[in-house]
Formats: sequence, structure tokens, C-alpha cells
Amino acid sequence: MAKGRLEAFSDGVLAIIITIMVLELRPPHEATLEALQPLWPTFSSYILSFVYLAIYWNNHHHLMQATRVVSGRVLWANVHLLFWLSLFPFATAWVGETTFASVPMAIYATVFLAAALAYAILVRALVAVPGQNLALAEAVGRDRKGIGSVIANGLAIPLALVQPLLAVAVIVGVAAVWFVPDRRMERALGH
Repeated sequence: MAKGRLEAFSDGVLAIIITIMVLELRPPHEATLEALQPLWPTFSSYILSFVYLAIYWNNHHHLMQATRVVSGRVLWANVHLLFWLSLFPFATAWVGETTFASVPMAIYATVFLAAALAYAILVRALVAVPGQNLALAEAVGRDRKGIGSVIANGLAIPLALVQPLLAVAVIVGVAAVWFVPDRRMERALGH
């Protein structure tokens, strides 16, 4: 199967997710800088979620560039990833409105963990497709970065219940690791 429809659908869904998230940002009624201060948790959670969505889009793009063909299993794995990404607006709004309270923060971290696992499943499904670009499997390798991200996001969940801001720091750390596009894909593709 060709990959074009999968890419177009994924791009569209991610654009809608980002649009939904930004619509959750409500401006203050007052025309002062002080009126923005109570919005810092909402805006902070929006920035973090936006960065994560940008990272997923960027890495998904690189992944698709290294992909020659897709299968039905890959389509389902991609929809699975999009499902978890579609929960970002809900988790982002809840954690922002509750100023990073423990339970909403644990749910936020859970959504991040589930998205990381779904991305790993998508990568493995793509590598397993017969006739796939051999450079893809070479580029992915053991995927220490992906495994480390899953572990860190998993640790953020119980940490959120005890110290929510430390869980935020873990999630920011994972984002920092992925902020630079995955060079393995660029090397494998000769870019």
C-alpha cells in the first residue's frame, strides 16, 4: 500500500488537535498584563503540549520519509497513535485549569506515556512490513531514545501523584531529548 493517504490523514488530524488546543486558551476580560498572570498554568501546559505535538509531527514526517510501503497493521497502529494524541487537548486543559494538580498531572503523564508507546508500536509495525525500506530498520536500530522516553514518561505518572512539578520536569526533559529531529532517519536517508 502507498503511504500518501496515511500521511495526509495524520497531518490533518494533528492540525485539528492543535486547533482544538488553542481554542481552549481564553483571553482575560481585563486589558492589563496582570490579568494574564492567572493564565500561566493554562498557557504553560499549552506550550508543553504544542511542543510535544510538534515533535510527534516532525518525527512522524521523518518516519514516513524513510517508509516505502504501509500495511493494514500500520494503518491501525497509526490510528492508535492519533487516538492518544487526540487526548492531548483534554489532558492539557485539565492540567492547566487545575494548576498541575496531582491527579490531572498523572492523567496528563499517562496520555504522554500512551502516545510514546503507540509511536513505538507504529515504528515496529512499519519495520515489519514486507518490502519495507531497509534504511528504516537501520535508522531505528534499538531505539534507546524511544525506550528511554517510554520509561521516563512511565515514571512521571507515580511522580505526579507525589510531586506534580517534578513530573512536569520529567516530561519537559523528554521533550528536550526529542526536540532536535531524529538524526538517525536523516542519516539513513542520506539527508
